[in-house]
Amino acid sequence: MIGGLDAGGAAVAIGTGIAAGLVGCFALMRRMTLAADAISHIALPGIGVAVLLRIHPMIGGVAALLFGALLVWTLEQRTRMSTETVIGVVFSMALAAGSLLATGDELIEALFGGSGRFTVIETLVGIAVAAVVVTFVLHQRHRLVLALVSPEIARTSGIDVPRLNLRFLIVFALTIALGLRYVGVLLIGSLAIIPAATAKRLAINLHGMLAISVAVAVFATIAGTYVSHVLHRETGPVVVLIAGGCFVVSLLSRRCA
Repeated sequence: MIGGLDAGGAAVAIGTGIAAGLVGCFALMRRMTLAADAISHIALPGIGVAVLLRIHPMIGGVAALLFGALLVWTLEQRTRMSTETVIGVVFSMALAAGSLLATGDELIEALFGGSGRFTVIETLVGIAVAAVVVTFVLHQRHRLVLALVSPEIARTSGIDVPRLNLRFLIVFALTIALGLRYVGVLLIGSLAIIPAATAKRLAINLHGMLAISVAVAVFATIAGTYVSHVLHRETGPVVVLIAGGCFVVSLLSRRCA
């Protein structure tokens, strides 16, 4: 048991940290630093609709994130605008709609996250989704890098770049969905980006970057969950502050070196 999380919740938290650490590296390389926070807000309208329909808020949040990923990819392909531009437009609309639909305690927990017992279904689904994300990133990491460095070479190598981009957006949305339960909409994007930024400063190759990013994300998730439980604070802000502390340490270590 970690802080206020039971064994199932702890397993999902660790799985989320691993997934966020891996996905965050490629999001950072794709210059989705700001888009990472923006796309997480797309979950708000889904959470609001779920609350109105009296179903589990996370069901609505996940559905909205997957729809948002598909919408962003479609607009990007048809308009040829950058991913960040499209996400920025969708984010603004989603945030406005979500703030109108979700109110009260549900909105606070959706924004900042919260600890507590995970149901068996939440645990199984969370572990399964984390496994899917981790498997995709590790299996497709070379294709993702090649598509990022040179889309033309990737196409001549037989890689369907648009489809790969769609799959990455979906995996990114799933990673965001994993952290909604205890990190929250406002801060889950930071859990993906800050560990990756820390790893970028310390690593000398891609494998090192992935390993360091995962380590920082998992450490921040576990330590943040425990500290937030002890201090009786929202989980999300504490997790992100610890991740941010790791980034500051990386700045100081490189400066000393």
